Amino acid sequence: MERKLKNDKPLAGRTLVLGLSGSIAAYKACELANQLVKLGAEVWPVMTDAAAELVGPLSLETLTGHPVARTMFGPGRRRALEHIDLADAAEVVVVAPATANVIGKVANGIADDLLSTVIMATKAKVLFAPAMNVHMWLNPIVQENVERLKSKGCLFVEPGEGPLACGYEGKGRMAEPGEILKLLLKLLLIKRDLEGKTLLITAGRTEEPLDPVRFLSNRSSGRMGYALARAAHERGAWVILVTGPASVSPPGGVEICQVQTAEEMKQKVLSRFPKANALLMVAAVADFRPRQSAREKIKKEGAGLTLALERTPDILSLVAKKRKVGQRIVGFALETQNGLANARRKLGEKKLDLVVLNSPAAFGSETNKVTLIDRKGSEPLSEMSKGLVAEQIMDRLARMLAG
Repeated sequence: MERKLKNDKPLAGRTLVLGLSGSIAAYKACELANQLVKLGAEVWPVMTDAAAELVGPLSLETLTGHPVARTMFGPGRRRALEHIDLADAAEVVVVAPATANVIGKVANGIADDLLSTVIMATKAKVLFAPAMNVHMWLNPIVQENVERLKSKGCLFVEPGEGPLACGYEGKGRMAEPGEILKLLLKLLLIKRDLEGKTLLITAGRTEEPLDPVRFLSNRSSGRMGYALARAAHERGAWVILVTGPASVSPPGGVEICQVQTAEEMKQKVLSRFPKANALLMVAAVADFRPRQSAREKIKKEGAGLTLALERTPDILSLVAKKRKVGQRIVGFALETQNGLANARRKLGEKKLDLVVLNSPAAFGSETNKVTLIDRKGSEPLSEMSKGLVAEQIMDRLARMLAG
């Protein structure tokens, strides 16, 4: 049945589970629940025992109109399989506040209370809003757990800096309800204009071996390709991510094919392309490789070293020869001079549908400044996060695939 929304109730008919764990910031969850309900959302609260010591369950029940779920066993349960019912009903599970304890449990597959069990059982997006002492937040174990969850597709709204309830000052304050709400609105109202489509995306860099310990490569971090893979997945596409070495963790929910060299990437791309609706060639493929790779480590002794190079395969040109009607190809061009002219030449020579022109300044950065070039002209974008750049590219691609 088609959902009809009122302008003032954009979340009408949407269901969330709001999980509270044991931080003094639990009081902020009441304001978040209130704002969500005002926007029309159905909010089911789940509290740990520690959270219930800090905020009265009656407050959440009054604000949401639903009883607080707290226990797996004994009095207070409403249904025998309450954790499964809640996990199935949720479109998003938001944990606010999220303590180091609940983050650590979920990151390591531990489900020993109702909240952690709901998170383990759900197929919905999970959003954590951490709240803890600054030293706990900076603890390497906590940071490893956060990165592990991010790599599995979980989302985080970063804690803020300032005075903490424990008396310390630093990073660890739970994000304000309005900030969490903005991210939830993005998640719940995100476009699903790529459902039923298969996107093949390359990312990272390639490494061409010179000897067993050395290789030729570049400084690509993989962030742009991974941002595109994440954006495509969130819009409903099935994503095949062919990735060389990268400096960040790949997104969750996508099919990952790990490669190292340009030749390996070529083989993976050519084998997967026939089933794809579109290819986004984002990877920074090494243009050259050693003509011969030494079996043993090359020693420094001698008069010097002359390195003979050869071109690596031109994957885009090979793919263009095999494209079928309706398939789209997006290429990336990194230029240090004559950028527009070179990108337009690449668009024509390789029969691409879109070229994204960027610069070496994007290497390792969280932001990017690109120009989108197609047969109709060019559109320079202002500098923005790579996530937002990915959304702009996906907007273009969705329109191309629909047309």
